[in-house]
Amino acid sequence: MGDSSAASGTSLIPGGRGTKAASSPAENYHLARRRTLQVVVSALLTESGFESAEKAAVETLTEMMQSYITEIGRCAKTYCEHTARSIPTLSDTVVTLIEMGFNVDTLPVYAKRSQRMVITAPPVTNAPVTPKSLSAGQKRTHPSHIPSHFPEFPDPHTYIKTPTFREPVSDYQVVREKAATQRRDVERALTRFMAKTGETQSLFKDDISAFPLIAARPSTIPYLSALLPSELELQALEETDSSEQDDQTDSENASGNVTADDPSADKENSMLPPSGVVPSAKATEDNVIDNPYLRPVKKPKVRRKK
Repeated sequence: MGDSSAASGTSLIPGGRGTKAASSPAENYHLARRRTLQVVVSALLTESGFESAEKAAVETLTEMMQSYITEIGRCAKTYCEHTARSIPTLSDTVVTLIEMGFNVDTLPVYAKRSQRMVITAPPVTNAPVTPKSLSAGQKRTHPSHIPSHFPEFPDPHTYIKTPTFREPVSDYQVVREKAATQRRDVERALTRFMAKTGETQSLFKDDISAFPLIAARPSTIPYLSALLPSELELQALEETDSSEQDDQTDSENASGNVTADDPSADKENSMLPPSGVVPSAKATEDNVIDNPYLRPVKKPKVRRKK
């Protein structure tokens, strides 16, 4: 930026050249305010004796003025909220200027200067519309003991409850269709995962990636799966074995109680081996391979109701 002798630069009269057209109302609003600040900066430069200035210099001064005004508004809002008010007053602005180091007494003299330029009013533009938040229920008004300048109550759903208007679907047909759709999606996702991670075969030799098929793994013994018992059969066999073992232990305990009272038990004890342990059938079964096809046939025990 140069003084009156500066030759290079742009005119201080702002114009509409080189301005990018805005699309949304909010952008139009901010651009109009930005142009007004550029006019103010150009007018102040003209009052100071400048005839031309570079575009970058004007933009820098405009940004500095905008930041200064924004800081004044932010500090005034802070002082306003500190005193439990929602709208700043003149006293908040004066305190803000004093806090920022500005001499407030020079404002009346500067406002009545003789060489000041009159700026035309900026074009009327509508303020950007703030999108409405989700509203549920009716807002409460201030009671009689709360002043009207205090902030309004928030939406009822923030401190009372959030009503739900969508009832859960309980129709049998809809539930069945949803379950079938979810099952189909899971099967399709699992098939794609197996096709990507494992070996695949293609229907077309030219394009391998089109219609991939999961490659079938040949088995050396194809009939083995038919001979092996299923999990349910093994579980049933285990249950029958456990029930028979319980019956066997009950009978052994009953016979032990009978022999304890019988005097002929001493003769039987004299016939025991030196170790004193009778070899049971369970010890012999441990040596046998645990194969369901090598086990003896056992009939399921039918328990009669007493």
